[in-house]
Amino acid sequence: MLNWIKKNWLVCLLVLIIVLLLKANSGSRVSLLSSNYESDFASAPSFAPLSATKMSLGRTQNIAPSDSSERLVIKDTSLSLQVKDVPSVISQIESTAKSLGGYLVDSSLSRPESAASGNITVRVPEDKLNQALESFRGLAVKVVSEHISGYDVTDQYVDLQARLDVLNKTKSKFEEILAKAESSSSGQTLISDILNVQRELINLQDQIDQVKGQQKYYEQSAKLSKVIVYLSTDDISLPYLPDQSWRPSVVFKQAVRSLVGNLRGLGSLIIWLVVYSPLLVPLLALVFWLNKRRHP
Repeated sequence: MLNWIKKNWLVCLLVLIIVLLLKANSGSRVSLLSSNYESDFASAPSFAPLSATKMSLGRTQNIAPSDSSERLVIKDTSLSLQVKDVPSVISQIESTAKSLGGYLVDSSLSRPESAASGNITVRVPEDKLNQALESFRGLAVKVVSEHISGYDVTDQYVDLQARLDVLNKTKSKFEEILAKAESSSSGQTLISDILNVQRELINLQDQIDQVKGQQKYYEQSAKLSKVIVYLSTDDISLPYLPDQSWRPSVVFKQAVRSLVGNLRGLGSLIIWLVVYSPLLVPLLALVFWLNKRRHP
């Protein structure tokens, strides 16, 4: 065998180069498909949106709680559901949310060869959240996981209101100054002062609008709870917190998928070789002929 390889090293080298080229082409296509699939689910890591919300609201956790009797709480919910028909369930969830007075935020659907998957984010009125969750659970074959988090933003809201009061008072003072300046006799220095005051008023109004926008965001987020639903026909494709560190059934499914993937890769390589055979066969024949002439 070694002697044959030494005598036909050129043939072996050519075959190796061809196989590597075909594998690289096939691998690039698989990589492209994989990247497209991952981009479809970039918004569907395990409860990542909840963590981001918690970080954004956690910067004022060291502030002493206010004694307000009306608490402002933002609720975020994540569901992982195993279903029979992913597109149908996505449509039903959207319809249910709209019928309860909510709306669709976003949704995505992917149809990988192993199992269809998707996710949908909706907002529903806080007082109808339990009704919505009960309806969503009824669409599932199995509820894989459920996570509900509430974030009290009352303190942040009170702080914003206090800041808004200060800004409004400051704006009123500048408006009084501007009114007095405009009623006085005009001059070059006076015009410059008026322009400075107007500039400050514009800056204050911009800050007031930002504070009001943040307040409105808190109010709307508290009135309309966000619900993220992850869907798949296969439960191991869903984000969840496993109750067992090792599950033989999951390992078996993953092993079967790996075997199927490798067999598909081998089949793809064979298809590539067959397609390129009109080029490969004459080329290999030429190499054998040249090698035979060199080693009669």
